[in-house]
Amino acid sequence: MTFDFDRLIDRRGTHSSKWDAMEPLFGVSPKDGLAMWTADSDYPTAPCVIDAVRAAADLGIFGYFADPSAYDAAICWWMATRHNWQIEPDWILTSAGLGNAIGLCLDVYTDPGDGVVIFSPVYHEFSGKIRRAGREVVEIPLILDGDRYQIDLDAAQARLTGAEKMLIWCSPQNPSGRIWTGDELRTVAEFARANDLVLVSDEVHHDLIMPGNSFVPMDVAVPEIRDRLIVLTASSKTFNIAGQKTGNMIIPDATLRAAMENRMRALDLGPNRLGLEMVTAAYTPAGAEWVDAQVAHIDRNRQAFDEAINAIPGVRSLPLQSTYLAWVDFSGTGMTYAEVEARVKGTARIAASPGPDFGQGGESFMRFNLATQHARVSEAAARLQEAFSDLQ
Repeated sequence: MTFDFDRLIDRRGTHSSKWDAMEPLFGVSPKDGLAMWTADSDYPTAPCVIDAVRAAADLGIFGYFADPSAYDAAICWWMATRHNWQIEPDWILTSAGLGNAIGLCLDVYTDPGDGVVIFSPVYHEFSGKIRRAGREVVEIPLILDGDRYQIDLDAAQARLTGAEKMLIWCSPQNPSGRIWTGDELRTVAEFARANDLVLVSDEVHHDLIMPGNSFVPMDVAVPEIRDRLIVLTASSKTFNIAGQKTGNMIIPDATLRAAMENRMRALDLGPNRLGLEMVTAAYTPAGAEWVDAQVAHIDRNRQAFDEAINAIPGVRSLPLQSTYLAWVDFSGTGMTYAEVEARVKGTARIAASPGPDFGQGGESFMRFNLATQHARVSEAAARLQEAFSDLQ
């Protein structure tokens, strides 16, 4: 089946945070600006998902939902087929998206004042959610070795005080798109075990793997740490249905799972009916075919963007192994971050995610979303080359 990821769609005025919040957040007008910040794609989701929404709308009844067995089975099938990961249906707890899942994990498995370890630069909402929950952020910088981030666990160990209770891990890594090897995952798991940390592995980008790379789930790499492991997955980035607020907490350990189930029951948290139907439709052979086509489209965008960006003296786009998020380093220009930002936002009229928001190590970077039409990526690349033309 042929899928069209290049049909231009005007999302302005559709309550899209990516486009309609661009001006208040970045000062970039949507009239002539390009939205390349939040992790949200600009093309319609898979036809099989749209068909499920139409069928639900045709029925016209959106009452209480019973029997999620088809939903659970679809998740189990997807993880086994796409990730060689065998899970049980009763391991799956459904949250209102993965932001909610992280908040629940902090609520259930830590107490106010506890330390929560993150490795930066990393998705900015990790630190935001930790602080809003009244916990302490323990930030461990990753080491940028050439084009690849590496983990320095000796440095990490030196920063711990004993008050830490949780490690939130990002795999694949956002913002860099780095895929961790099985050996690296085992090292991180051993660090969590040695320090008695609950390990929350956010694997939301696990389907968006560039050709020539492969992804290993934490539970596949290190099944022996299930007594402290919560894996977060969702179809939200893969199928661009984050607005349905439907995510999965996959918890193999019965004790950890019971604690979460009890808290969710106390808060009267239940799944979104339409979200369940969409995920069930997505996690099918038809959905897999669409994802494969989307990855090929993102890879084409990545190649064009990297070629243009890496031609600008002092600027480099790190090799993207996964996600649709280009992590671009401007340190070689010798400019301050404010000077770089002024050119990207003011001259190029592009709203991109500020690197400093991702913590230590992000000071000279910006993150650009490539999950859009190829024409928009080409336009963005041309604007950036023009904005930094005096360096060439």
